[in-house]
Amino acid sequence: MRKKPRTSGLSSITRALQQFEIGSSVSIVIDSAVHKGMPHHRFQGYTGKIKGMQGDAYLVGITVGKKPKTLVVLPEHLGRVT
Repeated sequence: MRKKPRTSGLSSITRALQQFEIGSSVSIVIDSAVHKGMPHHRFQGYTGKIKGMQGDAYLVGITVGKKPKTLVVLPEHLGRVT
């Protein structure tokens, strides 16, 4: 969970201000500079769908093997899937 020297430090504010629609696909891209709302590192790289919101965070539904799981993730740790 390290950053390259050029990208170290806090990420841009636009990552924190991202908004997603319910049902849209997102990928989990953990930003190690922000500890709050960070999912467990085993979910790095997973793709899921937005199920809803919980405060400022998003509920992301993923499938691990055959088990569906719901993660509570802040927008700093999410990326758009096109």
